[in-house]
Amino acid sequence: MKTSEIRALFSVVSRPEVVSLAGGMPAVTALPLDAVGSMIGELVSGMGAQTLQYGSGQGDPRLRERICDVMALEGITDASPSEVVVTVGSQQGLDLVTRVFCDPGDVVLAEGPSYVGALGVFQAAEARVRHVPMDDDGLIPEALEQTLLECRADGDRVKFLYTVPNYHNPAGVTLSEPRRQAVMEIAERYDLLVIEDNPYGLLGFDREPMRALRARDDRRVIYLGSFSKTFSPGLRVGWVLAPLAVREKLVLATEAQVLCPPSLTQYAVARYLDTQPWREQVKHFVELYRERRDATLESLEALMPAGTTWTRPDGGFYVWLKLPHGLDAKQMQPRAVNAHVAYVPGIGFYADGSGSEFMRLSYCYPEPDQIREGVRRLARVIEAELDLHSTFDAVDTGTFRAVPGPHGGAAPGAGTIVGPANSDRYEDRA
Repeated sequence: MKTSEIRALFSVVSRPEVVSLAGGMPAVTALPLDAVGSMIGELVSGMGAQTLQYGSGQGDPRLRERICDVMALEGITDASPSEVVVTVGSQQGLDLVTRVFCDPGDVVLAEGPSYVGALGVFQAAEARVRHVPMDDDGLIPEALEQTLLECRADGDRVKFLYTVPNYHNPAGVTLSEPRRQAVMEIAERYDLLVIEDNPYGLLGFDREPMRALRARDDRRVIYLGSFSKTFSPGLRVGWVLAPLAVREKLVLATEAQVLCPPSLTQYAVARYLDTQPWREQVKHFVELYRERRDATLESLEALMPAGTTWTRPDGGFYVWLKLPHGLDAKQMQPRAVNAHVAYVPGIGFYADGSGSEFMRLSYCYPEPDQIREGVRRLARVIEAELDLHSTFDAVDTGTFRAVPGPHGGAAPGAGTIVGPANSDRYEDRA
């Protein structure tokens, strides 16, 4: 196991002078904190003997009922509380699913780029990740089928497809409706299990929640959900919706791992869903994140140098930016930190070390004015990096650019990265 690109930034982004466009921290200050505090206080004073005691390994029954109500907003109307396992965030859910299904050497298919936390789970399980390309409409079904054929030809044992279909982390794109159907048809044809990770599904800016993959197939899709983005990440409450046979294994795995998820936080989320206007709160979050998304896109359009491209998310937390040709986000990162702006280099979102020309920008946490200032600082860093490369080109001796130096280096030599940067919907000011 190794430190993720995001965790490596923690000491930097906590500095007050740094504008962080790195971490995907929800804007919890937008919650009615007084009401939430009173609710939790009343919960402990009235039900302390239950909330402070051990609970069920599967999770509180009342919370599992309410989770089914939440999933119904995405078309999952046939879920039973008996199929739900409450977890310590959806991250634990993914870890449990991987423990149950994967042996060392197995292959996991995942979008390229893919969520860094998932890649860490797969690495810890000693599974091999094969990335499937994306574009502005999400995962490319034809590429998925081609990858499955290649795995068959190589004798690889593919255990599942891991996908974030809505407002993807880190790419910001959403799997289109026709492609959802195509992906599920391929899964049926190749007997492929699908792990649907959906923390952002209710946070669409211009549309109603899209129908989940799990709503199309209750046998082949295992659904991961979380309250981290729609309520509180600090409570660490997520869930897995799985067929009963799989659910039994997940409960055994969670009992071996943590015995039971924390009772107090489960009761708090259930009480919040029972007593607070949580649907209205989600709408409030949507408006807040839309404003910050707009500030990000407007600033990028106004300030980024020619050759820079980026996605235009219609929900969620993230913009995926591609640097002008020859620049490396990882090599450029120290100079960005010196300029008091932080981002996550793209290589953290690929299992094979690709993605050096990409970076993830998060707009969920900073205020709009902070976002504008952060983008301004970042644009200056990129412009300086371009000037540096132009200088190198001007004095090129034929070997100079092949040797990385302390102020930059050669253009990445990796093969073509097929990913969201090929999208027609990217902003390109070249």
